[in-house]
Amino acid sequence: MTAIQICALIGLIVGAALLYWTGYRGGLIDGRIEGIDEGKAIQQSDNSEAIRGLEHSLHQVRAERLQLYARYERALEASKLGEQERLTLLAIADKLRIAAETFSAFRTGKKLERDSLALRDQALSMAALLEPATQKEAA
Repeated sequence: MTAIQICALIGLIVGAALLYWTGYRGGLIDGRIEGIDEGKAIQQSDNSEAIRGLEHSLHQVRAERLQLYARYERALEASKLGEQERLTLLAIADKLRIAAETFSAFRTGKKLERDSLALRDQALSMAALLEPATQKEAA
């Protein structure tokens, strides 16, 4: 081999090495950028999944709040019951007592008697709940 051929061979080897090194470094940089982009996409997907979960929880909490507010309104309406309603409940209890006594006279009316007495007890307990509320309002 001549000196020119040896120099040309060394130049070709060095050129091929430089070309390989440039391609290798470019591939590393492209791979790194692609990996960063993929990581961001995964993180964004995880975040959007978390956001969907939080939105679902928010909808559930809103529904529960609406249910609680409806219960609150019903309780508020029930707390507005006063002396007139208490007297009505006492009248109902008295009528149920009379009905229970009437049913007890019949042989087949035992179940009706028990039901009437149970309803009377419930009406009396409701009237008792209304009584302290009216005494507090008077004070």
